Amino acid sequence: MRLRLALTTLLLGGTVIAAVTPAQAAPAPAPEGAAAAAAGYVKVGYFVQWGIYRRNFLVKNLHTSGMAAKLTHINYAFGNVGPDGRCFEANEAGVGDAWADYQKRFKAGESVDGVGDVVTQPLAGNFHQLRKLKAMYPHLRIHLSLGGWTWSKYLSDAALTPASRQAMVASCIDLYLKGNLPFIGTSPHGGAGSAYGVFDGFDLDWEWPASAGEVGNVVRPEDKQNYTLLAAEFRRQLDAYGTQTGRYYSLTAFLPADPAKINAGIETSALFAQLDFATVQGYDLVGAWDPVTGHQSNLYTTAQSPFSVDLAVDTYLAQGAPAGKIVIGIPYYGRGWSGAGSANNGLYQPASGPARGTYEDGVDDYKKVIAKQGAVYYDPVAGAAWKFGGGTFWSYDTPQVIAQKTAYVKANGLGGTMAWSLDGDTPAGELTTAIHNGLN
Repeated sequence: MRLRLALTTLLLGGTVIAAVTPAQAAPAPAPEGAAAAAAGYVKVGYFVQWGIYRRNFLVKNLHTSGMAAKLTHINYAFGNVGPDGRCFEANEAGVGDAWADYQKRFKAGESVDGVGDVVTQPLAGNFHQLRKLKAMYPHLRIHLSLGGWTWSKYLSDAALTPASRQAMVASCIDLYLKGNLPFIGTSPHGGAGSAYGVFDGFDLDWEWPASAGEVGNVVRPEDKQNYTLLAAEFRRQLDAYGTQTGRYYSLTAFLPADPAKINAGIETSALFAQLDFATVQGYDLVGAWDPVTGHQSNLYTTAQSPFSVDLAVDTYLAQGAPAGKIVIGIPYYGRGWSGAGSANNGLYQPASGPARGTYEDGVDDYKKVIAKQGAVYYDPVAGAAWKFGGGTFWSYDTPQVIAQKTAYVKANGLGGTMAWSLDGDTPAGELTTAIHNGLN
């Protein structure tokens, strides 16, 4: 167990406040690795490609909410890898959305800088807006995140041999770093070098090497070793290309929290050696697929919450990960159950099924959860919060929980935090502000 934080709770005006003090006399370990170096903690947020639709969350909102000024990295989710093991763009439902990526022309009122897109510009869509955002916030690094839950199907094939690894990495660099986007359909946007300068590196989001993920994914026992080799090939080609351009291109990865998946698919020490840092899944520890309510993103393990962020961090540290390269994931959404028993304020109670969500049952954005009926509760021992009312239970992270998690990052010399996903925050960026304040 890493340095655990003792909490003294004070009831002030009906709100539970947590005062955080070190529980051990020993000093916290010094930060290690680039992530927690002099530049400070990393604050990563995922911008999802599809958020521009029903959620109407645009790149512009990263500016108007104040989030862009408080983040260090934005991961754009997701890029797909095809059956041939190469990065590609397409306009096909469930396969690719080039229209959102670089073809959609945003109007002046939708644009980051108030200037609308025109038909003659080579690049449009989210990519063009991200380029504008970087011009306004030069400190931001933007990564193209590859895979995700839905698009990890062929990553095992891509990582299988030296030739397949070389081909995948070269294709991703050509498409996203060199910016050689294909012309698709009748759109005038794309072409050689059209997206150059948008992305500063890649985030590998393989869910999961050597373990089951989405139904139909290719899975092999040798994924564990091949993942390390794939990351090494990315590092080699990124460095070679950076020598040509005079730039440094970073490489990160999104990794599982479940110790079984870590042991099956991650060569921890060898993989971390290839990465600038890795973000660790700190959510979906339970959900409405479970018949009993619980904490979906608790910081600490308890008797009734066996999985936790702390357990995942301990597992990676024990296997040789540098503390300063470990970045913990924070959810900007809640997991919900309906028909939950009222004992213990709904916590750890049998439930009848998923709670109604705005876009999907059993899950809802933070900004939606805080508007729901119910009383809010805080468990400082688990490092978790929930809302309960009318038999409906929502597990989600509040600013109070985030304060506890950022204190944990500091106390244990970790690299920072990651948020999935930025569209779940309030229009004023309440959770992003909590992270920013906690890590300053």
